[in-house]
Amino acid sequence: MAPVLPLAAASLAESALLGRYASPAYILHDSPLKRALILFAIQTFIWFVWSVAIYPHYISPLRKLPQPEGGSFFMGHFTQIRKEPTGWPHKEWIRTLPNEGLFHYRFAFNAPRVAVTSPKGLAEVLVHKNYDFIKPQQVRHGLGRVLGVGVLLAEGDEHKRQRRLLMPAFSFRHVKDLYRVFWAKASEGTRAMVAQLESQGDDNVMNIQSFASRITLDIIGAAGMGHDFNAIENPNSELNATYRRIFQPNKVAAALALLGNFVPLALLRLLPIKRNFEIDDAANTIKRICYDLIDQKKQKMEKGEQVDTDIISVAIRSGGFSDEDLVNQMMTFLAAGHETTATSLTWAGFLFSQKPKVLKRLREEVRAHLPSPKDANSTITSKDIDQMPYLNAVVNEILRLKPPVPATLRVTAYDTTILGHHVPKGTTVIVPILAINTNPEFWGDDADEFNPDRWMEPGCANTGGADSNYAVETFIHGPRSCIGSSFAKAEFACILAAWAGTFDMEFADPATPDKVEIQSGVTARPKGGMPLKLKVVDGW
Repeated sequence: MAPVLPLAAASLAESALLGRYASPAYILHDSPLKRALILFAIQTFIWFVWSVAIYPHYISPLRKLPQPEGGSFFMGHFTQIRKEPTGWPHKEWIRTLPNEGLFHYRFAFNAPRVAVTSPKGLAEVLVHKNYDFIKPQQVRHGLGRVLGVGVLLAEGDEHKRQRRLLMPAFSFRHVKDLYRVFWAKASEGTRAMVAQLESQGDDNVMNIQSFASRITLDIIGAAGMGHDFNAIENPNSELNATYRRIFQPNKVAAALALLGNFVPLALLRLLPIKRNFEIDDAANTIKRICYDLIDQKKQKMEKGEQVDTDIISVAIRSGGFSDEDLVNQMMTFLAAGHETTATSLTWAGFLFSQKPKVLKRLREEVRAHLPSPKDANSTITSKDIDQMPYLNAVVNEILRLKPPVPATLRVTAYDTTILGHHVPKGTTVIVPILAINTNPEFWGDDADEFNPDRWMEPGCANTGGADSNYAVETFIHGPRSCIGSSFAKAEFACILAAWAGTFDMEFADPATPDKVEIQSGVTARPKGGMPLKLKVVDGW
């Protein structure tokens, strides 16, 4: 990103000095403002030539790292990056570019990017030196508008503090106690899907993305906030409608995200355009709902009523968060907690439609161990899910093959090294999750195949047969790993079980596998959702 503010400040100062001390022949212009603008233009041009044409090609220590072929002199590999879905260029490069765990490529205007690909390199970035690598400013400020600056975006000591206070809510035992909530909402959502199919008569096509989002929003509401948002029952509920509006990608949103790499986000947010107004209105709505829920919980606690066990109640009782902090955590869990799992469920429908034998086999296991979601009073425990090896294999394989977030970014907080290579301060470092999860080096020749059986081999239930625990980076590793990974996998397993026990699935359009487009946004999901033909299986 161009140092706009420092250059502007320097230009104003230089304009004043020229006007005061320089001879009339050298002051550039009589107007101090126009003189400052001229100086700003000259200095910006010099900065551009240095940072785009000279430094990256002839001086940067990164130029000695392996680089993909192609790329233009001024725009690097940006053309390919923009044409393909997030993470897909890295998937190609990790397979074709000889490297020892690290390679370098150039973003627009040759902005430096370093991709980490080996277990040893990932261990350095994510574990041993994790606080050397921080979230990019544009990510923190951009996502922070709707996700809040909670544990996902906090840095340094503040991140350590927040994570320590929140860990009890995501402990092994606490998540185990939430399975009944996951199953109740998964069953409710499944019954609602059956009811909609019945109301459609002969039309058995349904876009499962909508129900996936509504079910996961209700789950994070019930298990995370102790509140039922009723998104399953009412798709037009205030919160669901708000999230659908802001998570609906469009060209303006994509353009703003791109500009955020070069223009301060504070300036972009001032633009009087519809997208900015939508985001501001949505953020205000979400914050209002969160503040109301916090107030209700505190009133219950003051009255000595039954203690809730949801995530935010645990955070309140910790005493370590202000109301503003609590709102930030709620915004993080509401947005990230439901949108990622909903994306995985959408891809699950895609994969089941491709591999109906997997769905049939999973249904047999589900029906042998779990009650029917048709029974509104049915309940399960974590033990019921734990004794279903094929369900857990399917969960692991979907999350490996279709990670909802295909890449994550970090920026070096100061000069550091990765695998012995000097990486200057301000360099963007990529953990290419999708590329790592499907790297043939880890997964063999069938790395791109949907094959749950890889998790069924003796001793492979937790590894899938890979010889490194860094071979799956869906939830990344280390102190910045997803604090809610156990929560997410558990709710995902419960919803998949309810769906698999109830529906046969096939593509509404048989050509879908060949023409499905990936819409990159907060998550990477099928563009337009996933319309499927659903058939309620006898005996559901």
